[in-house]
Amino acid sequence: QVHVVESGGGLVQAGGSLRLSCVASGSIFSINDMGWYRQAPGKQRELVARITRTGTTNYADSVKGRFTISRDNAKNTAYLQMNSLKPEDTAVYYCNADVITAAAVRVYDNWGQGTQVTVSS
Repeated sequence: QVHVVESGGGLVQAGGSLRLSCVASGSIFSINDMGWYRQAPGKQRELVARITRTGTTNYADSVKGRFTISRDNAKNTAYLQMNSLKPEDTAVYYCNADVITAAAVRVYDNWGQGTQVTVSS
C-alpha cells in the first residue's frame, strides 16, 4: 500500500509565494513520475507540473515561469515552489505518484488528500 501526503498550502496575498511538499511512503520500490494537479471549485482537476525520475519537467502554460517542480528521490518527495501567485491559482492542490511497489507492481493512481491554496487579491 502506498500513501501520498501533501503539505504547505495556505492563504497568501497576490504576488506572494508558497512551497508545497509531497511525500510518498509505504511499499515502494521506486517512483517514476511525480506530479502536481489542482482543482478549483466548479472546475475539473488539471495538471500543474510533472517531473520524471531523472528530472525532466513539464508545466501548464498558466504557471510557466512562476512555478518550479523538483524532487528528492532519496526521500520520495516532490516539491512545488510557487512564486508570483495570482488569485486564479486558488485551488486544492493534489500530488500524484507513479509507483513501482516492492511487489514489482506498477500503480499509477496514488493521490494525496490535497492541500488548499488560497490567493487573495
